[in-house]
Amino acid sequence: MSDAQPLYDLAPIAWLLGVGALIALGPVLWIWRRNAGAGAARRLHALTVLTLFLTFDLTLFGAFTRLTDSGLGCPDWPGCYGNASPFGARHEIAMAQSAQPTGPVTHSKAWIEMVHRYLATGVGALILVLALATGWARRAQRRTLHRAPDAAVLSTWWPAATLVWVCVQGAFGALTVTWKLYPAIVTLHLLGAVLLLALLCIQAVRYQQVAQQRLPVPVPGALRALLGAALVLLVLQIALGGWVSTNYAVLACTEFPACQGSWWPPMNFRQAFEIWRELGVDRSGTPIEFAALTAIHYTHRLAAYAVFAVLIVLVWRLARVAALRQQARWLGGLALLQLATGLGNVLLGWPLAAAVLHTGGAAAMAVVLTWAWCESRRAPQPQSGRQPAPAAPASAASLSSGVHS
Repeated sequence: MSDAQPLYDLAPIAWLLGVGALIALGPVLWIWRRNAGAGAARRLHALTVLTLFLTFDLTLFGAFTRLTDSGLGCPDWPGCYGNASPFGARHEIAMAQSAQPTGPVTHSKAWIEMVHRYLATGVGALILVLALATGWARRAQRRTLHRAPDAAVLSTWWPAATLVWVCVQGAFGALTVTWKLYPAIVTLHLLGAVLLLALLCIQAVRYQQVAQQRLPVPVPGALRALLGAALVLLVLQIALGGWVSTNYAVLACTEFPACQGSWWPPMNFRQAFEIWRELGVDRSGTPIEFAALTAIHYTHRLAAYAVFAVLIVLVWRLARVAALRQQARWLGGLALLQLATGLGNVLLGWPLAAAVLHTGGAAAMAVVLTWAWCESRRAPQPQSGRQPAPAAPASAASLSSGVHS
């Protein structure tokens, strides 16, 4: 009989869920007590903002876990060698560490990996509470509609979508461990975290719009198109950045703006972007060439120039809209942070702080772009030959339709 540790061991799942519930309990009680006299939309907005903040922290800690090579600190899932914490796996971890002192399994790496799982479970519990609380608040509003027929109705679609996605993200987390840091899975896990942040941001903005009884600000169609294009380009750039990190290609170029003393160094694009393969080898099992790592790094760098240029134009355009100047300031500051941390990674030899901040800056930019998108809408085009109708005050019913969109 084999003594190999099974990759999936669901025995500690109840304990892990209990830890997640305890982590979520404190924020929920604090938000509900602090906003006891506020309406349902304000309480939900406050809890969503806090969940968004904790999810952003989780994304940073996930980057820290990856960059410290702690992703396999506990090589099974969801526990650690079949235990709910590294305390119960002390013997197994010590054996693995004695066999490979600098290997993937050490006591510190096991704790980093398990703390990441505990935090992820807590975020999942908060998202479940948000979905349930939104459903209850909507039913309560429906019962009072006969007294307030124009009352805005909260949408349960976004909380439900967020709950489904956090479960998918948990599955990607399990595959990240059990598939031994498959580059494509690790990159998808990063993109899933960014999508989760965007979904929570959408919820937070929608709840606030309902609470304040307002609609998104109308902007020219060209600005909306630029905003959407910037968001798409940023997601692609984050995918490229994840591919650089998970393939350990950051140090393939240690100069800027040139790379290896050339403006076009030797590169192997075929190996570089062979997506479905194990870490460090191509699909045939041949080790990845250094030229492939160079291609991964340099593609990310060249794409960064284009994304940075689009963001600068977008910041200028957003700053001209009074209601979106706050988002413009945030976006401009984050773009400069990304430039600084990206250069720091290259010129300073990939320091841990700069690498974590680079991931956090990219995630924060995705949140700000989503925020700007939700706070704006395409201005209606005036019909030729007709005088525009006078603007009517936004009613709660029209706001409700905007929230559902």
